[in-house]
Amino acid sequence: MILKALYDYYHRCGDLPQKGLELKEIGFPIVIDKDGHFLRFEDRRIDNQHAQKFLVKKHIGRTSGLAANYLYDNSGYVFGYSEKGDVMPQYQTFKDKVKEIYEAKPDNADLAAVYKFYQQEQSDILAQMQSDPLWPEIDKTQSKKYSAFSFLLEGDTKIVAEKQELLNLLDGEETDKKGQICLITGRNGKTARIHTRTPLQGNSFAALVSFQEDKGYDSYGKSKGFNAPVSEDAEFAYTTALNHLLEPDSRNKFAVGSRTFVFWASKNDEAGIKTEESIFNLFGFSEKEDDPNRNIEQVRKVFNAIYSGEIKTTSEDKFYILGLSLNSARIAVVYWAEIPLKEFAGTICKHFDDMEVADTRLEKKPYMSLRNMLSTVTLGGKVADATPNLPDALVKSIFQGIPYPQTLFASCIRRIRAESSDKDKGAVHITRAAIIKAYLNRISNNQKIKIMLDKENTNQGYLCGRLFAVLDKIQEEANNMHSIRERYMNSASSTPAAVFSTILNLSSHHFDNLKSEGRKIYFEKLKQEIISKIDAEGFKSQLDLQDQGRFFIGYYHQRQDFYTKNEDNNE
Repeated sequence: MILKALYDYYHRCGDLPQKGLELKEIGFPIVIDKDGHFLRFEDRRIDNQHAQKFLVKKHIGRTSGLAANYLYDNSGYVFGYSEKGDVMPQYQTFKDKVKEIYEAKPDNADLAAVYKFYQQEQSDILAQMQSDPLWPEIDKTQSKKYSAFSFLLEGDTKIVAEKQELLNLLDGEETDKKGQICLITGRNGKTARIHTRTPLQGNSFAALVSFQEDKGYDSYGKSKGFNAPVSEDAEFAYTTALNHLLEPDSRNKFAVGSRTFVFWASKNDEAGIKTEESIFNLFGFSEKEDDPNRNIEQVRKVFNAIYSGEIKTTSEDKFYILGLSLNSARIAVVYWAEIPLKEFAGTICKHFDDMEVADTRLEKKPYMSLRNMLSTVTLGGKVADATPNLPDALVKSIFQGIPYPQTLFASCIRRIRAESSDKDKGAVHITRAAIIKAYLNRISNNQKIKIMLDKENTNQGYLCGRLFAVLDKIQEEANNMHSIRERYMNSASSTPAAVFSTILNLSSHHFDNLKSEGRKIYFEKLKQEIISKIDAEGFKSQLDLQDQGRFFIGYYHQRQDFYTKNEDNNE
């Protein structure tokens, strides 16, 4: 199913390389004259990580054996230089490859120049290259993705490796009747023995589909790729599509920790394009925009439009999400989902609804993206430090509408506790409040937590949080400090019976320092309204983890209600 979806995506795009070709980053083309003399290197880098792409023949899959690519390769093959030691066998292999290509087309001026280049002594060529001004840059970028080299004739605009007349394209569809039936297309074709490797997590390459011989995969006398036959046409299509989705500048992927997720729609129509762009924004990749909140709000509008039918879809429209991780020399599939597009839009709308909470900030910022949710529950806000498997579980919750992971909720409570004594931080901020609300509402069918302050909520944890916020506000207005919050919040949220008598007594002294009689009356009525709903037996001796979460959301709601009241008074 995964391979078929990628195969279809290749044909959906329409502008991906044809069979046998690929887009290759080449950072430093070697400029030569018509007689094969080295002139200079040309810098085709875009930035420190990427370089210009050229449409060349697909690279050769190799492990420990010697095999040269078609008129381009790394420095060891092209001019016999590497930091890894003796590469002369590689150099000779590439030289022989050039001779073979030249002998097939001896009248071609480009091939003639490259062939003459290799008639010179390798040591002389290398000495000339090392005197080039760009050599220090070339020498220190041997491990970069763009550290491949090809030739460019002086005055030409195309490198030799991309010349159309030299690519020897094989036109037509595979019709080998002796081949096996392809498990992707259902047609006979020559089976791909080895599947192309894919770049994942920097410069690490691995195959999505691979086999080992005599390791339990052999059956019915077949081995390696012949156990699960994929035609060469289909193999090229699905690997090209996957490589395209994983491009550095791709807007169809996001990475969290050791996981990389790619996503795409089944059709290239308005709904499909807008869904892909919206998912890219939803997962926190719009930080460089002038107004990131505008993008998140646009995501909400797009999915509401799809779910309501304003943007037309059919039952055949699908959305795909594929989660990948590097596992030894292979790519492990850690997540896969194929979802009808309209159903998927409804699930994302549910995520927005569940995460919505009162927001009184003047400059509102997005808080519902994956990155923001993960960073707010980790020390220092580093997404990479999130609990292992948490990103996978959170993605699954958002995409499938199932309860958010318990690890997310527990990590959120821990971060609040760890930061509650820090007077410079607001430990219970909007993102954490939204996470607590969303988690509790998805796991409970009882009294749901509302977006704003709920005076009808009688949960004891919620009421304790509200009361604590009132006592904290009294101290803030009376003495302009938050010592109650800094010293007692953690114990009040877990063992309210042990501390509330103390902080109520402290608050009475703060109450006397309030300058306005009106404020005294207001706070006294509010305290009595909350305390009247506390159980007759008094404060609970202990709150479980879920009620501790309700404590913090009650505290947050009550604090936000104070700001709302102030705004109403100002108006």
